[in-house]
Amino acid sequence: MSHVVDDAPLSSFHKKLALYSSGGPFLDGYILSIIGVAMIQITPQFRLSASEQGLVGAAALIGIFFGAFLGGWLTDKFGRHLLFTVDLIALVACSIAQAFVGDAVWLIVLRLLIGFAVGADYPIATSLLAEFTPSKWRGPLLGAFVTMWFVGAAVAYIVGQFLLTFADGWRWMLASAAIPGLIIVLLRMGTPESPRWLAKMGRHEEANEVLAKVYGPHVTLADLPEEGGANVGLGELVRSGYGKRMAFITIFWTCSIVPLFAVYAFGPAILEALNLSGDLAHLGSAAITVMFLIGCLVAVFLVNRMGRRPLIIHSFLWAGLALLGLGLFPSADPMVIMILFAAYALLIGGTQIMQWVYPNELFPTEVRGSAVGLASSLSRIGAATGTYLVPLALSGLGIGTTMIIAAIITLLGMVVSIAWAPETRGMTLGQAAALETAAPKGTRSRNRVLS
Repeated sequence: MSHVVDDAPLSSFHKKLALYSSGGPFLDGYILSIIGVAMIQITPQFRLSASEQGLVGAAALIGIFFGAFLGGWLTDKFGRHLLFTVDLIALVACSIAQAFVGDAVWLIVLRLLIGFAVGADYPIATSLLAEFTPSKWRGPLLGAFVTMWFVGAAVAYIVGQFLLTFADGWRWMLASAAIPGLIIVLLRMGTPESPRWLAKMGRHEEANEVLAKVYGPHVTLADLPEEGGANVGLGELVRSGYGKRMAFITIFWTCSIVPLFAVYAFGPAILEALNLSGDLAHLGSAAITVMFLIGCLVAVFLVNRMGRRPLIIHSFLWAGLALLGLGLFPSADPMVIMILFAAYALLIGGTQIMQWVYPNELFPTEVRGSAVGLASSLSRIGAATGTYLVPLALSGLGIGTTMIIAAIITLLGMVVSIAWAPETRGMTLGQAAALETAAPKGTRSRNRVLS
């Protein structure tokens, strides 16, 4: 069988598609981060209670939970191309509308809708990117996807701090997400539909047209590797071998982001509890954010060289040990504390990029978007719960116990990965999604991954 599509060189089309697709996580990081700065002005102006502040802050996360699942289902049913732009048009409109709200209720509603649009974009964009990208570049490009979250967060803090100097600056802050959103929408226009999805829908002539346009006039569906295994609907996932894969992805994803979201959301409070106070705590939080980004970039470099399975296991192991060190020695020298915190931020990068690599590789085209969306939604439950419990744990259990619990959650991700993580490096999407192909290779890797 021809491998002209999966062995194709990385073209300008692939690079542009990767850039346009990464707009979703950029906007996620921007939107979730800038609300923290805006709340400095919103809280006194609207006289928000503690519960109202929590709802304003959490509304986008709740929207992402629902949007990721529904967006995944919609992209499998109606295609990737249409929703690739429609979801962000909704985001732009709701972002602008935030500048005109007069009370907390409408702000919460709009934040919910914005989160919905951001959540929907994840399965849409990653499915499209995975289905066009050559095998050699699929891991790095999907992995690089997550790094844009931290770029978006950094830009949001810069913009927020600047606009904070103006009266009612919070209105401009929240509306400002429309600017990158509109740019991304315009860039995405004209992106072709996935030929794999078109083929699954029986639209072979359209699929051939897309393949000829992207890969050359002589490339047809005959050059597109078939996907192994029979067609499976989303409802059948739990009754087939794919149910085990869904459980693996949901558990490892949850174990990865529960401690990370907690550390990111409450970084200054955690560092102050570890005896780093004042400016040192804020500078430490900024430095850790940079380390998160660097960790993801290092993992992108290693995902093909090291392999998916070794990368995720080692990432969980060493990041978990760094958290364990913080839990066992909470009164250590400030420099030691910062080193351990930075080590965690750097080493957890492997699990972060695999949140987007594995889900897109381990499921067939007809349910890829739905599976990514469902796993993303389920993992957000644990992330929201963990984030909510952090301040309670800090006050009730103390910093040492809190960090030990975070270490246990992280190391649980390692155990699950040792048991279930397959190796999909170098495989076509069809080979990776086929139950009888991907699992044995992962099993063979299991005995040597930690050697």
